[in-house]
Amino acid sequence: MAYLKPQANNRLTQISDFLTGNKTATAIPFSPDCTKFPPRKDVPRREDAPEGAAWVWGKDDYLGRVNLLTPARVAAASTEIKSGQIVPLNLPLDVPKIPAFNRQQFKHEIKELAPGVAYDDIYTMNTQSGTQWDGLRHMAHISTKTFYNGTKGEDIKGPEKNGKCGIHHWAQHGIAGRGVLIDYWTYANEKGMPYDPYEYYCIPYSELYACGKAQGIDIRPASQGGDIMIGDILFIRSGFISTYYSKTPDARAAAALRPHALGTADGQRWAGIKQEDVMLDWLHDCYFAAVAGDAPSFEAWPSHEEYMLHEYILAFWGMPLGELFDLEKLSQTCREKGRWTFFVTSSPSNCEGGVSSHGNALAIF
Repeated sequence: MAYLKPQANNRLTQISDFLTGNKTATAIPFSPDCTKFPPRKDVPRREDAPEGAAWVWGKDDYLGRVNLLTPARVAAASTEIKSGQIVPLNLPLDVPKIPAFNRQQFKHEIKELAPGVAYDDIYTMNTQSGTQWDGLRHMAHISTKTFYNGTKGEDIKGPEKNGKCGIHHWAQHGIAGRGVLIDYWTYANEKGMPYDPYEYYCIPYSELYACGKAQGIDIRPASQGGDIMIGDILFIRSGFISTYYSKTPDARAAAALRPHALGTADGQRWAGIKQEDVMLDWLHDCYFAAVAGDAPSFEAWPSHEEYMLHEYILAFWGMPLGELFDLEKLSQTCREKGRWTFFVTSSPSNCEGGVSSHGNALAIF
């Protein structure tokens, strides 16, 4: 396997590491235990990877950024637990009642085993109809039809299917670490910048940074002097859930049933973070282990650029992408406690070859 990497600064990096006690990732495969990782523009690229892909953990890796959740980082994150208060981050399984993007509704059936004595449940659901992790099989780099680490469609479905990038890899590792909430919905309303989360609206990096500053946190990576640490799990509250509960059932259904087709004319329209280079740099260079929001799409939908953030987050970086997380009680708790970091744990479904999973997530203060 050949790699593309400038070598000029390697010796200087070795000297710097010796003097500072750091361990810098310079050559593929990266060690998850490294304490410094390169910015997006300097990541070494495998010659078998599309331009921009950061397939850095080895050719047989299907964890992606979950690799960053090392025992040492999880142990450090556990110090966020002070009072032991638990805040669930999952919506009821039937919320939204009518899912967006033509996904099927959740159905719950009680199966009677013995009248008055014993019962079972039967769930029928699309794992992405509610609180969800988009797994690495969910979206490819569109122009090359390549999923994370070289996985192809025939690996996912058909006679040659196998376990590459299945959700079970995350399930067997687990997701736990330090969570960070950016409550943009509250910030925008307090600043007199109201918007409708049910319509296309871009949240730029500059506004996320200003929101973080208002909360008392610097959302830049620690390597740039900020408060974000390697392996943090990011949550952005854009207001969808709050707005959902304020709308009538008919209004919710009408929005969810808008026609869906790829392209800027898509009838599905949702607020989310902006597709822009500075956002790509920030999401990459913070080395988040996972990112999540409260809307049907983490990014502003539909994308008005030639790319989607989903392509970078999933196919290029191998990072769990959460949508429809319930951040209402979380934002309230963070505000009451005057802190925006917490311990978070999630247990993806252990489904061999699965595409995605319900969130199964908790924040602990």
